[in-house]
Amino acid sequence: MTLNVLRSAALASALALMAMPVLAADHTFALHNTTSVDLVEFYASPTSADDWEEDMLGENILAAGDSANVTIGDDRGCDYDVKSVFADGDEVEDTINICEIGEYTISEQ
Repeated sequence: MTLNVLRSAALASALALMAMPVLAADHTFALHNTTSVDLVEFYASPTSADDWEEDMLGENILAAGDSANVTIGDDRGCDYDVKSVFADGDEVEDTINICEIGEYTISEQ
């Protein structure tokens, strides 16, 4: 009987471990600014968010013609709204699936 109790406890522990959420991987993609204007702010927020959250460039800029890697952590889904703000005041908004892209290019329209 004791052996059956131990087996049951071991099985319950194994099932509990399998039911724990898997730690989400960060999503990284290359951001390309192929415009002729410096990118001064870049926001990426889940489509379900009510605001743009934090500027991902911080105090940095992404110069015209340059690229940089962007990493989005905290698994909050795949669909994100992105907003690019340029040195001349222009803004461009888009929606992307960060789970499916390896790069995102901002170009002049």
